Amino acid sequence: MKTKQQIVAEFRRTEIIDAARTIFARRGFTLATMDEIAKEAGIAKGTIYLYFRSKTEVYKAVLDHDMESLKKSTLERIEAASTLREKIEVFVLARLENAEARKELFLIMDSESDNLALTRSQYRDWLYEPVLHLAREIEKASQRGEIGSAPAEKVAWIVADMTRGAIQRRLLNRSDYPVAEDAAFITAFVWVALTQA
Repeated sequence: MKTKQQIVAEFRRTEIIDAARTIFARRGFTLATMDEIAKEAGIAKGTIYLYFRSKTEVYKAVLDHDMESLKKSTLERIEAASTLREKIEVFVLARLENAEARKELFLIMDSESDNLALTRSQYRDWLYEPVLHLAREIEKASQRGEIGSAPAEKVAWIVADMTRGAIQRRLLNRSDYPVAEDAAFITAFVWVALTQA
């Protein structure tokens, strides 16, 4: 059982993260201030420093929270889908929908990664468990004869990389297609490759 103090601390930390997400999305990392985050959260600025040492630490907490939520949601959606094709599509769709909903934060992550010490490898770390889960599903489908023989983990990373490319095109406003259409295209492309192998 958690103590009352632990529950309050978790609640306060979540309030700060939610407020910071809003401010970072509105103002960007560089222009956002701890004063604005505190005001958005309805707390004193000093309260933030009880939980976070710096604005960078707050930002990393926002990303970590959002990426962990995305990971959990992706895993649940893969589990709920019944066929491999559906599993691939929900994997892609979960990521595209998340990027669309948090477009400003993805832009910050891409544009200010040097200042925030965030790297592509950290992003891939957040992807790791869902990619391995998808790889296991690809391997099972191959063993059942539903698809041809293919290096499952390699295919799963290709799906993730294609999805990341679609996210980048969308962030750069180089895609007018609805999210579901992009997800369906990537899925169909991968599915043809898997069933022709």
